[in-house]
Amino acid sequence: MKIIDLSHTISPDMPVYPGTEPPTFKIGCTIENDGFLEKEITMYSHTGTHIDAPAHLIKGLKTLDQLQIEHYFGEALLVDFRNIGRNIIQLDDLTTYEKEINNADFLLINTGWNKYWGTEKYYYDYPVLSGDAADWLSKHSLKGLGLDTISADSADTTDFSIHKTLFKEDMIIIENLVNLENIGTNLFKFSCFPLNIEEADGSPVRAIAYLGEI
Repeated sequence: MKIIDLSHTISPDMPVYPGTEPPTFKIGCTIENDGFLEKEITMYSHTGTHIDAPAHLIKGLKTLDQLQIEHYFGEALLVDFRNIGRNIIQLDDLTTYEKEINNADFLLINTGWNKYWGTEKYYYDYPVLSGDAADWLSKHSLKGLGLDTISADSADTTDFSIHKTLFKEDMIIIENLVNLENIGTNLFKFSCFPLNIEEADGSPVRAIAYLGEI
């Protein structure tokens, strides 16, 4: 079995969603003074590679702790749209993979946008699903959608319609994935367990792909 880490490292100088404060690390205790090392870490719940809960945008929907633990593990399908040549993923782009999607719990989309991580370009003009594509995807029995971009909606959105379409079906959205180019076209085991935070609207995750038999 091969294990692939799909998560960015959390650090004080990492990229964050525009308007969000970056993480802060403070040394609380040192080996020299206290006999052990301990850090105080302050960060927003949607920092780095993270999950959006349905409650993130729609009042009354589920927080991460209200979803069963099984919701964060299952079969995943990766689709590669790096050479799509446009920033809208249309319905026809997805229906090609309908048979495989029907056998998956998660759909991960490789847009290639991760190559801009750490640059200003990462925040704008990244590929997103069309409204029709999101609506079609929401009608499948998926636990979640994973992306190598900073958001499932475009940077200029005012209503976050793609998020909301998926959230209404209890789908989670995993954003800022990395290393998707190291995964093939076969179904694979995937996990994205969040921190067990009360009433969590989101959480950083260690997203993992497991290739081969577990």
